[in-house]
Order: sequence, then structure tokens, then C-alpha cells
Amino acid sequence: MVVILLIIVVLAGGAGGYVWSMMRPVEASTEPVVFEIMSGSGTSKIADQLQEEGLIRSGLTFKGYLKWKKLGSNFMAGTYSMNPGVTYDEIVSKLSSGEVVPEEMVKFTIPEGYTVLQMAGKLSYEHVVDRDEFIKLANDPSAFDVDFVKDIPVDEELRYVLEGYLFPETYELKKGSSTQDVMQRMLEEFQTKINSIPDLEAKLQEKNLSLHELLTIASLVEKEVVVDEERALVAGVIYNRINQDMKLEIDATVQYLLDKPKERLFFKDLKVQSPYNTYLNKGLPPGPIASPSLPSIEAALNPEASEYLFYVTKKDGSSGHLFAKTYKEHQQNIAKSKAAQ
Repeated sequence: MVVILLIIVVLAGGAGGYVWSMMRPVEASTEPVVFEIMSGSGTSKIADQLQEEGLIRSGLTFKGYLKWKKLGSNFMAGTYSMNPGVTYDEIVSKLSSGEVVPEEMVKFTIPEGYTVLQMAGKLSYEHVVDRDEFIKLANDPSAFDVDFVKDIPVDEELRYVLEGYLFPETYELKKGSSTQDVMQRMLEEFQTKINSIPDLEAKLQEKNLSLHELLTIASLVEKEVVVDEERALVAGVIYNRINQDMKLEIDATVQYLLDKPKERLFFKDLKVQSPYNTYLNKGLPPGPIASPSLPSIEAALNPEASEYLFYVTKKDGSSGHLFAKTYKEHQQNIAKSKAAQ
């Protein structure tokens, strides 16, 4: 009887020693092991994966350890990085807290007033998007899941359907995001910004404007104004000219049609045949000519009342404007501006 008990003790001790040896960390290394725990993976699969990755000696022992300690039910999916030599407790802690490898991100900025073509060029140069695909998708709103997209007019005269809707902002996305993902994010940002404007729908109805028309006016303001304080005043001039059935005659609408913007437009440039040319056509162009900032959108929604019908850029380096109620005053302002050069 004593012999049998002795044998049992020896066997138990041997088994315990084996289990203990299997629980010991593997040989330490400074070379991290990066692996992914897929969503829905159970503790058994995770244990086997850890053994295959060389992070533990025995998947079976790790399973037993988890069962004994009642652990593993809260392990999180994701990509992890661990160095060989980690203990069971360290592994459990990382998997339970979701201490995943930070995803590599790419950061980029879309300046206010950029056009679709400018965005495509900049982001392609920065290796964020494919230029041709960006331009193609700018005319395919059905490719995106954003509420307002369905309200963009179906108009063959639009140069780019999404012009003006890709919000100018600094973004950070996962590296390797597709061109469509990048544009989706920009459209979502536009939706967020628009939703932040108080009483937007009521004000649009009051002005008998669609969001598309508002955005078109805002884009004109964005391209015409540098001094923030003048945004609402310039917006008011645009409304005044429309209400008096005057052509807007905004240089930026002509610049939009040129392959490369010019420092100075010539009379021949003003004769470019296009529905966007506000020197030839009354009313608003078919759509936005750039992506306006939120202040320009708000200025278009809340224009400053005045009797002004004209404005000219000051040539004194201030980037401001001289405003006039009559054409005669406007001519005087032009002369005054030139004299300040």
C-alpha cells in the first residue's frame, strides 16, 4: 500500500513538473512576433495559434491554464505584437485589454477652396489616392453612402458632380485606404459640418435655395474672399446682383475653366464658352467651383445686407475689397485701387 501511494506521489509530481515546464516562457528574443487574432476566435484556436507563433511551449497547457483561471472570455480580436519570452499572465493581459499594434496612418490636408482637380493632383502626389480614379469617382455619387448625395442635381452641365462637397480639412486615415474610402471620409465630414449649422433647412426654405445652390454661392465667396470679415458682405453682393438680374461677372468662374489659373485674366478669357462663365450667363453657375470652408457656407447662408453691387480687390497688399453701389463708384474704386499699387 505504501509503495502504491509512493508511485502515485511520484507520478503526480512528475506530471506537475511537466506542466510547470510547459508553462515556462520560451527563450526570450528581441525580435517581436506580429500576429492577428481573428474576430470570433475561441480560446482553443488562440492557444494553438500562440504555439504556432512560437510564443508558448504548449497550446494544450495554455488552454488548461485559462480554464483553471477562468480566463479568455474577453480576449479581443486584432493585430498584436509580442516578444518571445512573455509569460502567460502577460499574454492574457495583452489579449484581454486589446493592446493591439497601432494601425499605420496617413495624414493629409485639403486646403479651403481646392477644386476636384487640385485635390486629385495633391493627393496623388502624396501617394494617398489614384488621380484618375479620384476624378472618375467625382462624377459617380452612387459609389458613396452619404445621405445628401442623392440630392445633388442630375445635370450634364456639372463639370464634376461632387465638386464642392469634398470638405476641406486635415484627415487621418489608415494607410492603404482606397481612393473611394478617402472620398467617402471627406463626404462624411461635409455631412457633419452641414449638420452643425443651426436652422439650415429653415433658412434654405426662407431663401428658396437648395443646398446645391447654397454651396455654389459659398464656393464663389471662398474663391473671391481672403479677409474673413468680408465673406458675408461679398455674399450679399452676389445676392444683390442675382436679385437685380445682373450677371455676376466673377473672375473665379472663368479661372475654374482654365487648365491653369492665371494671375490676370484678359478680355479673351472672359469669352470662354461655358455655363460656368458668369460673364456670359446670368445667375449661378451649374454648381460649385471649389470646396468652400464652413465660414463661407455660413456667409452664403447669412449674407450681410447692403446696397452694394460691385467690389474690386485692393492693390495695397491687404487682400481686402473696395465696395460700390453704382458702376460710377466702382470705376472710381478701380482707379483708386490701381493708384495704391
